[in-house]
Amino acid sequence: QVDLVESGGGLVQPGGSLRLSCAASGSIFSISIMGWYRQVPGKERELVAVTTSGGSTNYADSVKGRFIISRDNAKNTLYLQMNSLKPEDTAVYYCKGVKGWSTYWGQGTQVTVSS
Repeated sequence: QVDLVESGGGLVQPGGSLRLSCAASGSIFSISIMGWYRQVPGKERELVAVTTSGGSTNYADSVKGRFIISRDNAKNTLYLQMNSLKPEDTAVYYCKGVKGWSTYWGQGTQVTVSS
Protein backbone atom coordinates (compact mmCIF):
# COMPACT_ATOMS: atom_id res chain seq x y z
CA GLN A 1 0.00 0.00 0.00
CA VAL A 2 1.27 3.47 -0.92
CA ASP A 3 -0.33 6.69 0.25
CA LEU A 4 0.23 9.75 -1.90
CA VAL A 5 -0.43 13.26 -0.58
CA GLU A 6 -0.30 16.29 -2.86
CA SER A 7 0.40 19.84 -1.74
CA GLY A 8 1.38 23.18 -3.21
CA GLY A 9 -1.78 24.12 -5.06
CA GLY A 10 -3.40 27.51 -4.81
CA LEU A 11 -4.37 30.68 -6.63
CA VAL A 12 -1.85 32.26 -8.96
CA GLN A 13 -1.99 34.97 -11.60
CA PRO A 14 -1.46 34.19 -15.27
CA GLY A 15 2.25 33.98 -16.02
CA GLY A 16 3.05 32.93 -12.48
CA SER A 17 4.59 29.75 -11.11
CA LEU A 18 3.71 27.02 -8.62
CA ARG A 19 5.47 23.88 -7.47
CA LEU A 20 3.36 20.88 -6.59
CA SER A 21 4.66 18.14 -4.33
CA CYS A 22 3.49 14.57 -3.91
CA ALA A 23 4.77 12.88 -0.77
CA ALA A 24 4.66 9.09 -0.63
CA SER A 25 4.15 7.15 2.58
CA GLY A 26 7.01 4.85 1.78
CA SER A 27 9.93 4.51 -0.57
CA ILE A 28 9.22 5.55 -4.14
CA PHE A 29 12.29 3.76 -5.36
CA SER A 30 10.20 0.74 -6.31
CA ILE A 31 7.42 2.79 -7.89
CA SER A 32 8.15 2.34 -11.57
CA ILE A 33 6.00 5.14 -12.92
CA MET A 34 4.91 8.34 -11.26
CA GLY A 35 2.93 11.09 -12.85
CA TRP A 36 0.73 14.12 -12.58
CA TYR A 37 -2.77 14.27 -13.99
CA ARG A 38 -5.40 16.98 -13.91
CA GLN A 39 -9.14 17.19 -14.15
CA VAL A 40 -11.73 19.91 -14.57
CA PRO A 41 -15.44 19.42 -13.88
CA GLY A 42 -17.22 17.65 -16.69
CA LYS A 43 -14.04 16.42 -18.34
CA GLU A 44 -11.95 13.29 -18.11
CA ARG A 45 -8.76 13.23 -16.11
CA GLU A 46 -5.83 13.92 -18.42
CA LEU A 47 -2.12 13.23 -18.29
CA VAL A 48 0.10 16.23 -17.54
CA ALA A 49 3.51 14.64 -17.10
CA VAL A 50 4.99 11.27 -16.21
CA THR A 51 8.40 10.00 -15.15
CA THR A 52 9.81 6.52 -14.78
CA SER A 53 12.26 5.08 -12.30
CA GLY A 54 14.78 5.09 -15.13
CA GLY A 55 14.52 8.85 -15.43
CA SER A 56 12.60 9.20 -18.67
CA THR A 57 9.87 11.82 -18.83
CA ASN A 58 6.90 12.59 -21.02
CA TYR A 59 4.67 15.66 -21.14
CA ALA A 60 1.34 16.63 -22.57
CA ASP A 61 1.80 18.94 -25.55
CA SER A 62 -0.10 21.68 -23.73
CA VAL A 63 2.52 21.91 -20.97
CA LYS A 64 5.77 21.16 -22.83
CA GLY A 65 8.37 23.83 -22.19
CA ARG A 66 6.45 25.20 -19.19
CA PHE A 67 6.20 22.31 -16.70
CA ILE A 68 8.96 20.13 -15.29
CA ILE A 69 8.40 16.83 -13.52
CA SER A 70 11.01 15.44 -11.15
CA ARG A 71 11.32 12.87 -8.41
CA ASP A 72 13.53 12.79 -5.33
CA ASN A 73 13.88 9.19 -4.23
CA ALA A 74 15.71 10.20 -1.06
CA LYS A 75 12.73 12.31 0.03
CA ASN A 76 10.10 9.95 -1.42
CA THR A 77 8.60 12.92 -3.23
CA LEU A 78 7.44 13.73 -6.73
CA TYR A 79 7.38 17.34 -7.93
CA LEU A 80 5.78 19.35 -10.68
CA GLN A 81 7.28 22.77 -11.35
CA MET A 82 4.72 24.80 -13.26
CA ASN A 83 5.84 28.00 -14.97
CA SER A 84 4.13 30.50 -17.26
CA LEU A 85 0.76 29.35 -15.97
CA LYS A 86 -2.33 29.99 -18.05
CA PRO A 87 -6.01 30.14 -17.06
CA GLU A 88 -6.53 26.87 -18.94
CA ASP A 89 -4.17 25.17 -16.49
CA THR A 90 -6.84 25.58 -13.82
CA ALA A 91 -7.78 22.12 -12.54
CA VAL A 92 -7.45 19.67 -9.71
CA TYR A 93 -4.03 18.07 -10.01
CA TYR A 94 -3.56 14.45 -8.97
CA CYS A 95 -0.45 12.42 -8.29
CA LYS A 96 -0.36 8.82 -9.53
CA GLY A 97 2.01 5.98 -8.82
CA VAL A 98 2.29 2.57 -10.45
CA LYS A 99 3.98 -0.17 -8.44
CA GLY A 100 3.83 -3.65 -9.85
CA TRP A 101 0.21 -4.38 -10.69
CA SER A 102 -1.13 -1.68 -8.39
CA THR A 103 -2.04 1.93 -9.12
CA TYR A 104 -2.26 4.58 -6.44
CA TRP A 105 -3.78 8.08 -6.53
CA GLY A 106 -3.53 11.05 -4.25
CA GLN A 107 -6.52 13.10 -3.16
CA GLY A 108 -5.73 16.03 -5.46
CA THR A 109 -4.79 19.66 -5.03
CA GLN A 110 -6.59 22.61 -6.63
CA VAL A 111 -4.69 24.95 -8.93
CA THR A 112 -6.47 28.11 -10.02
CA VAL A 113 -4.91 30.50 -12.51
CA SER A 114 -6.79 33.78 -12.54
CA SER A 115 -6.22 37.51 -12.35
